[in-house]
Amino acid sequence: MELRQLRTFCIVAEELNLTRAAERLHITQPPLSRKIKSLENELGSNLFVRSSQGLALTATGHLLYEQACQLLDKVEATKMAIRRLEGHNKPLLSIGFVPSVFYDQLPMLARDLRRKDEVELTLAELTTVQQVQALKTGRIDIGFGRLRIDDPEIEQELLFDEPLLAALPEGHFLEKKTPSLEDLARFPLILFPAKPRPSLADMVQGLFHRRGIKIQIVQETNELQTALGLVSSGLGITLVPEQVQNVQRTGISYVRLADNSITTPVICSRRKGEAKSALVQEIITALIHHRYTIKNRVGNFDN
Repeated sequence: MELRQLRTFCIVAEELNLTRAAERLHITQPPLSRKIKSLENELGSNLFVRSSQGLALTATGHLLYEQACQLLDKVEATKMAIRRLEGHNKPLLSIGFVPSVFYDQLPMLARDLRRKDEVELTLAELTTVQQVQALKTGRIDIGFGRLRIDDPEIEQELLFDEPLLAALPEGHFLEKKTPSLEDLARFPLILFPAKPRPSLADMVQGLFHRRGIKIQIVQETNELQTALGLVSSGLGITLVPEQVQNVQRTGISYVRLADNSITTPVICSRRKGEAKSALVQEIITALIHHRYTIKNRVGNFDN
């Protein structure tokens, strides 16, 4: 087996859909199917159960996925360690993040640090659960997510609670109101990300379920931009973190909720017992400052 075969397999295992996996790999579906079949032939075992509903991992597939993820993480950690030994006298910092956290600021911060030639900085889009594994293997040095994880090797710090806003199609009935969750439940709901779970989608569902409010989920999507596109088309509404209102998207209106205690946490994860470097503290401070800059700038945003 080669590393590229394992990477391909892991993407298919995560998506459980050949079309979406092919899109992520930037290839067409037929060659992807051949790659998976070739791997199955090499192993002498089926990795997926194929049905009209899509793909499902077999017991062998589950085992290979777990082992492949660990192996690929170790490879990335080794590459990082080698880069640290290259002797450029620049600190290397690897950051994991979920897409809904610091939607615009984190890439901008990375760009600014690179321009200053102060640090070699890499970004990895990972779920909070994936961040924990990546922290343990050394693939990343710090992670930003929204889920609390109970792990003896990881320590988490709440940076702040971010309000949730309702994203509505322009001209929507609730556009000039500050709706309650009961108001929102009257309309079809779009959730993201669809997978992997747990995720922000589970948090949003929990908000309604804990209050005994029934909701109609019309669509689940993996990408924020796809969810906003569906909202713009009038398919439904969605809940998004406050900072997402900075996304320039036509046909979308963002409104604050009647209950301003409805928030989602932004959490920093690090290896337990590891000292917080000056660079890490600088990044955390910059991100928190950016959040409050947004808050002050849109303080009169209420509709």
